[in-house]
Amino acid sequence: MSATSSSVSTRNAVVTGAGSGVGRATALQLVRQGWRVALVGRRAEALAETIRLAGEAAAQLLACPCDIGDPAAVETMGQRVLQELGPVGLLVNAAGTNAPKRALEVLSLEDYHAMIDTNLHGPYYCVQAFLPGMRARGEGTIVNVVSDAGKQASPKAGPGYVVSKFGLAGLTQAINAEERGRGVRACAIFPGDIDTPLLDKRPVVPDAAARARMMQPEDIAECVLLCANLPARVVIEEMLVRPR
Repeated sequence: MSATSSSVSTRNAVVTGAGSGVGRATALQLVRQGWRVALVGRRAEALAETIRLAGEAAAQLLACPCDIGDPAAVETMGQRVLQELGPVGLLVNAAGTNAPKRALEVLSLEDYHAMIDTNLHGPYYCVQAFLPGMRARGEGTIVNVVSDAGKQASPKAGPGYVVSKFGLAGLTQAINAEERGRGVRACAIFPGDIDTPLLDKRPVVPDAAARARMMQPEDIAECVLLCANLPARVVIEEMLVRPR
């Protein structure tokens, strides 16, 4: 779908996890469609690489280093985005983390809290930073990149990740329950295995052959763009996506 065919009038977006994986792929596809995008992530150097990859469209990107698990940092980031980019029509929560020692018998409290902070608290803080403006304008789309671990627990994902992703699925439902009458829609994407740097945190890191069978970050970015570009009267509440 082209940039001109979308019904969205506020073509400013915020993408978390924009320094790698699905976040980076989504930001690059958005900017190619004419969006201005705030890149949110912990590492400034990773955001700079995303900007470099955008080529001639780099001027449409704003790097916003931020630990989304820190509510004060998110508030500061949100104020900066609204001042420098303007009203936000699309929020994509794509940041996520896990830990190698993820099973119940070995999961540390530190790793558990890190997962909850990044995978659940962070999206909530970002929603609260940009939802008021969407509500006031009567339009906006929030896309939460969840995981199929937010549908069904498995030893592969681990309990901390599962808890955070079930919570993110619930947050998506809550946004639609409260805000759909005010023009705001939320979409939850539940991907299966994707070849991203997060795989490096698995207890056993998949080899090249296993990664080749997985989805690519660009595949999920296409799903995000579908949710964002649909007419305002339509909402994809949930999308389950797995490798063929």
